[in-house]
Amino acid sequence: MPLTSYGVVAGRVVDTRREGSSDSPHYQIHLVDDAGTHYRAAVNVESAQAPSELRYLVVDDFRHPVTAALPAPGSGWTALPSGPGGANLDYIRGNLFDPAAMRLLPPDVTGPDNDLADLLDHYVLRARTDPQAAAYVFGERWGPEGTADQVFGFRPGNGVHDVHMNQGNSGSFVRDDGVWQDGGLLLHLGAESRWVAIFLAFQSQAWHTDDTTGHTLPGTEPRPTVGGAAARIVAALVNPVGPAPEAETVTLINASPSPVDLTGWRLADRSQRTCPVPAGMLAAGATLVVATTDGVTLGNGGGTITLLDAQGLKVDGVSYTAEQAGDEGWTLVF
Repeated sequence: MPLTSYGVVAGRVVDTRREGSSDSPHYQIHLVDDAGTHYRAAVNVESAQAPSELRYLVVDDFRHPVTAALPAPGSGWTALPSGPGGANLDYIRGNLFDPAAMRLLPPDVTGPDNDLADLLDHYVLRARTDPQAAAYVFGERWGPEGTADQVFGFRPGNGVHDVHMNQGNSGSFVRDDGVWQDGGLLLHLGAESRWVAIFLAFQSQAWHTDDTTGHTLPGTEPRPTVGGAAARIVAALVNPVGPAPEAETVTLINASPSPVDLTGWRLADRSQRTCPVPAGMLAAGATLVVATTDGVTLGNGGGTITLLDAQGLKVDGVSYTAEQAGDEGWTLVF
């Protein structure tokens, strides 16, 4: 079953706590919204399932249409119903980042700048000291409880956990699988006018999952390899000259030294509508311009483009913002 209460907390960072070594260490963040409601975000820094080190990725200058769909800064808890096109995070379908760029870090070890807690400190403490900063923490909510928070002591206990990928699980954690319900941390550093995104995943989680259940697809491995695909999306004309409907196109390249058979491949937009890629072989180093059909729309307000193979598995994915799509007639290069 998917998470029972998925959404995002929007607030200000007022305190943090590193748990160090424990049975299940977390990096704890204390947030307060504009109404004065307190929340604790419990961020996993170690897996309870071997191997214990988490995969992580920090995007220092995060540009994605999801930021335009977020609730107002300081607005507290917002429940997010499952589905594309809103503020939900989905590490596979949302094209938030290249999974192959994720790295491993131990949870908390002696010395500076050498563990996951140090990395979180670097960004979260910056948000704490920036009076213009806004924090958004995605995951599953708990509370309000009838007791004080066990870490920061505020009343009532209240917060969000599962601030990590929530699909492609194994063992008993399969019960948490779902789509469009991944956790993560987005920080808007107002003084610098930029977004920082922090994404976390367990090594045991798979990167090809069922579009309905979020369960691991049979025969796939828990290894993020999207960035190593032979055929990739390199450009798109999302805002052609002239009135709608426009002749939008997506450009593919075969970056490998061998031909790639594109028969049965498809393109998907932000709403998960798909259209076919012309069948046939794409020679090594060759490009192919694909016109969108079947209702696939590359919206000028920002969007995503996903390349799927004949089995429906994600091969590559890109995203763009409304700002990037603003210049009519210009091709975006990814």
